[in-house]
Amino acid sequence: MTAELVRGQNHPLDGTRVEIRIAADGPVLVGVALGDDQGRLAGTEAVVHPGAPRRPGVEVPSGAAAEQRIAVDLDALPAAVHRLSVLLALPGGPGSPYAFGAAAAPSLVVAQADGTPLAAYVVTGLGLESALVALELYRRRGAWRIRAVGQGYAGGLPELLRDQGLPRAAELAAEIEAAAGPGRTPAAAPPDPVAPHHPGQTTAGSSPEAPAAGPDTPPSGDRVDYRHPRRSTVPASAPAGVTASAPSAAGPPAPSAGPGAPTAPVAGDANGWSMEERLYNQVRGMFEDLARSVAAYRSATGFAASRLERELDEALADPATRLGGAAETARSAARDRHTDLVDRARAVLDRDLAQLTAESEVVEPALPPALARWDNPVWQGYEVPQQHPMAVRLGDLHLPEAPGLRIPMLVRLPLERGLWIDSGPGPYPRGGYDPEREFGRRELGGALTDAVPDEAALGRLALETAVAVAARLLAAHPPGAFAVQVIDPAGAAGPALAPLRESGLLPVSPATGAAGVAAVLEALTRRVDLLQMAVRHRATEALPPELDPAEQLLIVHDFPHGFDDRGLNQLRYLADEGPAVGVHLMMVADRDRAREYGPVLDPLWRALLRLTPVPDVHLADPWVGHAWTYAPPLAPRRSEVLRRALDRVAAARPAADPEPG
Repeated sequence: MTAELVRGQNHPLDGTRVEIRIAADGPVLVGVALGDDQGRLAGTEAVVHPGAPRRPGVEVPSGAAAEQRIAVDLDALPAAVHRLSVLLALPGGPGSPYAFGAAAAPSLVVAQADGTPLAAYVVTGLGLESALVALELYRRRGAWRIRAVGQGYAGGLPELLRDQGLPRAAELAAEIEAAAGPGRTPAAAPPDPVAPHHPGQTTAGSSPEAPAAGPDTPPSGDRVDYRHPRRSTVPASAPAGVTASAPSAAGPPAPSAGPGAPTAPVAGDANGWSMEERLYNQVRGMFEDLARSVAAYRSATGFAASRLERELDEALADPATRLGGAAETARSAARDRHTDLVDRARAVLDRDLAQLTAESEVVEPALPPALARWDNPVWQGYEVPQQHPMAVRLGDLHLPEAPGLRIPMLVRLPLERGLWIDSGPGPYPRGGYDPEREFGRRELGGALTDAVPDEAALGRLALETAVAVAARLLAAHPPGAFAVQVIDPAGAAGPALAPLRESGLLPVSPATGAAGVAAVLEALTRRVDLLQMAVRHRATEALPPELDPAEQLLIVHDFPHGFDDRGLNQLRYLADEGPAVGVHLMMVADRDRAREYGPVLDPLWRALLRLTPVPDVHLADPWVGHAWTYAPPLAPRRSEVLRRALDRVAAARPAADPEPG
């Protein structure tokens, strides 16, 4: 049965000799980029194209046509090749569409050598792009897989090749275009009327000091565009019935949408060497876009309110006229101007929110497990990764102006700071509160609740949040590269730790009592000391053979119960020095209960990133400093997705663990 792929989805590849069939609405050029395990190209010789149609293991057609076939022999590829990216480009010239969005969507089929189709992908959602990376064949743990990419480039083939890291991208693009046949010229996208100009950005024949003027240059005094400079701003498609060719000096540019037109969101539409890095950068761009759009809206409404207040004061300033018809007319006009300003600001914000919401709807399904929510279908096909991740998702963020738009809270790995799961009561939202509004109402103590959880329920939710975060970290790392220990002085964490204990990923029972706390802290402190000395003196080969090479996460529950002064100092030491050598701290504690130790613990709390088991407003962005509402990364109630992921991690671990002794 043929797998119908969507953008971002991957599928196993059976066999080593395959054929990739491309069908388009008109002539297209095809090529293949041969990348290493990081997706990097060794040079122009790593691109198989019509001017150089044969490389070991790959053969592409030598011209442009509506139907193309690529032959691939994976066994014949050089050992350094781990990724094959299938490239499509419009050749330009008379009769050729100016962009993929002006014609029917191209489709690709990956088939076995005997012609049996394995996977199909229709590249939908294209607009002004005239070149694209359609799909990838990539190697993981010795097996090959297919990934639907659909990354388009409005700048055509030169922009695509530059994004692949080739320094002579323009020359290679010209060579490929020339190989398409006489009379053909590179396809050029029409100007983007909504692309903002940024300091240092240049166009052809211009300089940073004097940007070139043209039909896409906004007039003086136009509104400030807060969108991220690397965001896609092309319309979803050309107007219906339009089949314009590339623009030229002899005629008007091809039709394009105005500033208010919707854009075509694409998953992975950002810079990066890998799809994971592109998605990470895209999410960061969405985060910044929402922060700046809301900042613009708040600034506009604040200005409208202050102007209304000033104008009303002026209308009431003269006692002789404050009760007359002229004063009432002035007040009414001031209110109308205020309403008009607020409505216009809200319309701009709604437009930006609609675009970001549409982008979120395509980005969320394409996220890899480390960056995806627990209810994302990607977890159903989860496989333990073989490479260290670049980031992990620790929850969601949103603003009151856009309560339905959730931005993933992504934290780079390895962790630079420890985590503190706050189990104490805080200024959580009241009135119709639902502790797990992300997935439906949640059971607390056997009963559904709409009220703020009590102290005991908050404690349970905090520990569940800690386990969910630990599970994410375990599932995001290669087998045996991450390990978890737990300190539970009072022995009260039992039920919440069940997923870790039953999977075998918590092989040692949680340390209890003062003696257990001291033993674990002593061992981890010694580990940090040894690793620091080894790194400082470049003598990692001298480390004891029994030292577990995995990164360590210490979960401390019910702090400060069971800790003496020495234990407190060791905790502070681990929080400060541990992350640099792979020892991470996660506290599950009520800050108010720890105040009996006075200010001695203040440096510890400041060193940790505070997370909450229920939505709370306490995090700020680095651009404008909004207070964002954080929602924890809890799995859906009664879902087995977390346990299944941990079981797969545990099953993959024995083969990766070093031999004893």
